[in-house]
Amino acid sequence: MTKTKTQGYYLEDLSVGMFAETSMVVSADKIEKFAELSGDYNPIHMDAEFAATTPFGKRIAHGALSASLISAILGNDLPGPGAIFLELNMRFRKPAFIDDEIVARAEIAEIKEKYGHVKMKVQCSVNGKVIIRGTAGVMVPKRPVEEES
Repeated sequence: MTKTKTQGYYLEDLSVGMFAETSMVVSADKIEKFAELSGDYNPIHMDAEFAATTPFGKRIAHGALSASLISAILGNDLPGPGAIFLELNMRFRKPAFIDDEIVARAEIAEIKEKYGHVKMKVQCSVNGKVIIRGTAGVMVPKRPVEEES
């Protein structure tokens, strides 16, 4: 088991334009595990025969599975551990299919120092084409004031 970080960036460490990325290859197994976790068994995700009758022609990944990569960035990398996810506003533009590599990116767009809130531009892409675009809001802790001895 890998030891996890307990603290990411503090608000004072952040600047507009900072970004982080992560990626994942979609597999049938990941779609099935996500369906089990979420309870979403829509046949567009689960049934190849049904999916063949849709405009997409084959099974697609859950949009929330793709979007979960954004949560992974915010919780693990930027701002990272200690940040509180406040909001997510997304537009799903295209689906991801089995064997697609999804690349997620989160970039700091605005910092409200008074409140400790950070607005981030977020997106997921497949082969350089955006499949999800939106914004996320997080609350980031300020650096603790060290006690004087």
